[in-house]
Amino acid sequence: MFALADCNNFFASCERVFRPDLQGKPIIVLSSNDGCVIARSNEAKALGIKMGVPYFKIRDIVTTYNVAVFSTNMALYGDMSQRVRWVLEEFSPAIEVYSIDEAFLDLRGMDNINFDEYAKNISQSCFKMTSIPVSVGIAPTKTLAKIASKLCKQYPKLKGGCYMHRPEDIEKVLRKYPIEDVWGIGRRTAPKLKAMGVSTAFDYTQLSENVIRNIFGITGLRTWKELQSIPCIEFEYGFEAKQSICVSRSLSSEIYDIQELQEQIANFASSLSEKLRNQNSVACELSVFAYTNRFKQNERQMYGNRLVQIQTPTNDQRTIVNMTITAVNELFCNGFGYKKAGVIATRIVPANGYMRSLFDDVEALVREQKLTSVVDSLNRTFGRGALKLAVQGSGKIKTSSENQSPHYTTLWSDIPEVSVK
Repeated sequence: MFALADCNNFFASCERVFRPDLQGKPIIVLSSNDGCVIARSNEAKALGIKMGVPYFKIRDIVTTYNVAVFSTNMALYGDMSQRVRWVLEEFSPAIEVYSIDEAFLDLRGMDNINFDEYAKNISQSCFKMTSIPVSVGIAPTKTLAKIASKLCKQYPKLKGGCYMHRPEDIEKVLRKYPIEDVWGIGRRTAPKLKAMGVSTAFDYTQLSENVIRNIFGITGLRTWKELQSIPCIEFEYGFEAKQSICVSRSLSSEIYDIQELQEQIANFASSLSEKLRNQNSVACELSVFAYTNRFKQNERQMYGNRLVQIQTPTNDQRTIVNMTITAVNELFCNGFGYKKAGVIATRIVPANGYMRSLFDDVEALVREQKLTSVVDSLNRTFGRGALKLAVQGSGKIKTSSENQSPHYTTLWSDIPEVSVK
């Protein structure tokens, strides 16, 4: 059996943990620069607020119904996600983190267990320890487990846990389950299936194996088998390092000054180097870009991009920042207002799995690693950005986050205070 633990309305739920006064009230979370809605509580959904809608289009609804509005707070969400995973680790010998708010649990080999009670116990434990509501679906395959977890959200009487295993129950659910909501059915595939008369997950299982293989390939075939309780999607036991990493932002206002753009790019590069170190990888190539506001069609447009080849693969903050600053100096053009910028690391390899050059200064590399280790340790102890390079300026990225909540769990200065009278 496999389980999927899915945090309900995760970003909105994280905000509600530290704001109990918002229980039962509509909440929305906005994207960078407070542009679009990226998370909604159930109460906000009931008001007709759609995912991805620009914030300016729903201001009247927000005012009329007193909707709580929050800017994205990824530091808080990431930390709360980790806390949920710590709870999940108590229930399974192996966990596969699928996204910031979802994780698969491998329950194979766990016999003589009442999986219905087990699913509910996992959900209740997560809420007790973190105050995050979690829907837990257990089924013979990962695809069916995802469907089971969604049933928990639709039917509160399931109390957060659903064990779906009997063939007759699975068929009953699949007959009503929209094909476009099936994990593995993409946005392009769903219209093609509907044109073939396939509107539900059950309809999909009724197609022949040859039709599935010829039209939808091996990926479609895996989904077809998984819906029939045949496990085909492997469980990923280990952490899979990313093959490319991008750190970019849309800036709150146009940047016309090269020094200000250098500062922003330096902060992106610093964050990128940290991500590389966290997955014990090094990059062989960097791409630095900055471009103007494409929505201002009446103004001149400029797209600057530079590819940087790294002779000795690295994840060192100073090295990566210096290279990106050099790239900024090359791509910057006076007179243009840059609205979005970023840094991308590609050709990523394991830190201990690449061939060194005969001419590498090994002693310098060792000193570099020791210094980086000390910097990371200090920033973990005193908070991200406690120690930074001068070129990073304030260390803050120029984005609009007027409604961002405090970093309750990651900054000492933001820890909630309780007064007892």
